Amino acid sequence: MTTRLRHVLLVLALVCLAAATAGRATAAHARAQHAALGKRAAVYARHLLGVPYRWGGTSPATGFDCSGFVSFVYRHFGVALPRTTYEQFTRGRRVSRAGLRPGDLVFFDGVGHVGLYVGHGRFIHAPHSGASVEVSSFSDGWYSTTFDGGRRLWTPAPKTPPRPRARPRKVERLGPIPVAWQALRPG
Repeated sequence: MTTRLRHVLLVLALVCLAAATAGRATAAHARAQHAALGKRAAVYARHLLGVPYRWGGTSPATGFDCSGFVSFVYRHFGVALPRTTYEQFTRGRRVSRAGLRPGDLVFFDGVGHVGLYVGHGRFIHAPHSGASVEVSSFSDGWYSTTFDGGRRLWTPAPKTPPRPRARPRKVERLGPIPVAWQALRPG
């Protein structure tokens, strides 16, 4: 094997390795972005503690119901959620109770109630009439027995601007083929 061929093969191997590593780095970056969004959502949700419950409510000015509360929190970060708990349960991907991370949606009572997981077995939600947005624990009786599942929301990938097209290189014409080389041309 010639030295030139070895160099070409080495360069190809390095390009393949770089491409494979970039794919893993991109996936890790996406996971980190999801985790960061969830944590930010959980922190933001705490600013809404004490807002009164109101059936059908979707803002701190008028009050929240459970699905309106989580929709409002995620809308603050540019993530649109459907209005009802049943529709919200179809978003993202399923997460087990043991796999919950801050920002995950948690559902109870036949998917009729939703809250936002904040960590350490606790979640924030708009519980019911006569109450306000509060933090509750999975160890509280009703919530421990009626937990239906968690959902981790997918966020849209940031749009990358299109890469500028490379200008076509100008091909330099070498002129007519020398007579000596024409004899080697087939046909």
